[in-house]
Amino acid sequence: MNLRQMLPSDHPALIELFKETPGVTLRDADSYQATERYLERNPELNFVIEDKEIIIACVMCGHDGRRGYLQHLAVKPNYRKLGLGEKLFRECLSSLSEIGIDKTHIFVFKDNGIANDFWQSKGWILREDVNLYSYTSSTSTNA
Repeated sequence: MNLRQMLPSDHPALIELFKETPGVTLRDADSYQATERYLERNPELNFVIEDKEIIIACVMCGHDGRRGYLQHLAVKPNYRKLGLGEKLFRECLSSLSEIGIDKTHIFVFKDNGIANDFWQSKGWILREDVNLYSYTSSTSTNA
């Protein structure tokens, strides 16, 4: 298995991986153009793992200059329990640390039990002291 930087050309395979991953919701922000912008804005922070050139796991990672953010950590079901998810997020944390970012957040749907169990088992702390608010400036219901 090979861990490497995510490329814009990986987009079709990523979308397929997201579609087969319970708890991942695809939005307009997951378009090819938006993904390409994200990768350009966050170089050397987004990773995939391949098995025989097939993407089996990925994580998207970015930052705002102060805090890191993980999105869409996904592992194909038949490759779970091999440590790939942890390998991916640790690669992100290491890369963020190299640029001076020591605190990272991830947003997980409350009803995504598999993901919530995973993050808590890895020592991530469920925050109950903040509320998340969103505002959409477009008319798309899937922004």
